[in-house]
Amino acid sequence: MSFQKLDELGHRLEALEHAIAILGADEATHMAVGGGEKRAEALASLAGLYHRQATAPEIADWIAAAESEALNDDQAAALREFKRQHTNLTCLPADFVERQTAARLRCEQLWRDLRAKNDWAGFLPALEGVVALVREEAAMRAEALGLQPYDALMEQYDPGNRAAEIAPVFAKLKAFLKDFVPEALAVQEERLAKRPLKKLTGSYAVEKQRELGLAMMAAVGFDLTHGSLSVSHHPFCGGVPSDVRITTRYRTGEFLSALMGVLHESGHALYEQNLPKEWSHWPLGKARGMAVHESQSLFVEKQVGRNPAFWRWALPVVEKHLGEAWTLEDMLPHVHHVERGLIRVDADEVTYPLHVILRFELEQDIVAGRLEAADIPEAWDAGMRAYLGLSTIDNPADGPMQDVHWSGGAFGYFPSYTLGAMMAAQQWAALVKDHPAADADLAAGDLTAINGWRREKIWSQGSRWSTPELIERATGEKLEAGHFIRHLKQRYGKS
Repeated sequence: MSFQKLDELGHRLEALEHAIAILGADEATHMAVGGGEKRAEALASLAGLYHRQATAPEIADWIAAAESEALNDDQAAALREFKRQHTNLTCLPADFVERQTAARLRCEQLWRDLRAKNDWAGFLPALEGVVALVREEAAMRAEALGLQPYDALMEQYDPGNRAAEIAPVFAKLKAFLKDFVPEALAVQEERLAKRPLKKLTGSYAVEKQRELGLAMMAAVGFDLTHGSLSVSHHPFCGGVPSDVRITTRYRTGEFLSALMGVLHESGHALYEQNLPKEWSHWPLGKARGMAVHESQSLFVEKQVGRNPAFWRWALPVVEKHLGEAWTLEDMLPHVHHVERGLIRVDADEVTYPLHVILRFELEQDIVAGRLEAADIPEAWDAGMRAYLGLSTIDNPADGPMQDVHWSGGAFGYFPSYTLGAMMAAQQWAALVKDHPAADADLAAGDLTAINGWRREKIWSQGSRWSTPELIERATGEKLEAGHFIRHLKQRYGKS
């Protein structure tokens, strides 16, 4: 049977995916600097090997033959998703994949070194090489998929996303935030005038923060027998579902940024750990896309981790690990702090979407050739001035060099972050409707019912449905920004 041949192929591809993922996670966390060149060669070779196996000429015949076989509903869904992925994979020749993988890895390695030195000039040639390859990739994908170049890139991260549909949603959100950011800041100032901020002591050993992070991971449902916590330049979730590698970064002067990073990446990890294991070697068993993935991480970080009910349980845990006693009234101003800042990963819920919208707009221009890599700092500065009233013109490390995404060639990814925030708010609203005791559960440190809802509605579905179908089935309505806007108003607006 041709379906059986595809099943056997899936096991071989899964083994390669495993090796690539673990080597990649190690490269970003534990590998010595001198190992970079050979690691890039190894990963490039493995990527090429994977691509050649996944795009072998006979696979198209197997797909066509399997479509005429008697398949059950699960098998039919698996075949549909395999065919979609195969179409995307066959857009690119193996030699291009190897060249692009090598260029991305070397650019990432340079980024880690040169960002710390604020060296845009030294970084630029490598980024220009990545941008040239991204444009080449976009053109090949656009021709094969019948899409615009930028849409063809977004399709790899979030099937169904189209710039023409996202742009007006983001424009509406940007218009709302233009007025709401000043309102949220004014509300915060008024509250702090009545009750001044209790400052952090500024002495938090990394090991103590790590133990706190592990405790929080376990509390939200992370399976520590199938995952681990490390340190990296940029927090991420990598590895494979049976061995999820998450990272954060620490500052001894405060603990919330590292803790929120752990919660965010734990949200990604929960999704991976709870995908349908029987289909792990098929695309059907993979996460639906990055917007859905971000909705899971932001659900844990924002809907859970910044929920006052959660902190009723968490404060004694913080005291146990860090030795500081806090009241809820002392902690919430830190957890809900709003501030115009330069760094996306440190941004609060209110200002974060503006960081994403800026990148979404810039990368469309980069892919289309309207903006060259050399001109990114100036364009970035103009956007930051317009949206947040801040300048990065002489500070590329905290401007266009702050994220790893572009050095890794991940153009079309950024919209997923804010789409994910909207999905997370909509999922929480649906969850509370189904399970009104959600806040009481959080206050008791019990996420059993909350995770059960998410497992049934999101995690167990894998890639069975398109993103719009998945969200509508989970929440009972199509994705819209209203739940997110109401969430921000309720948490940060005028009472």
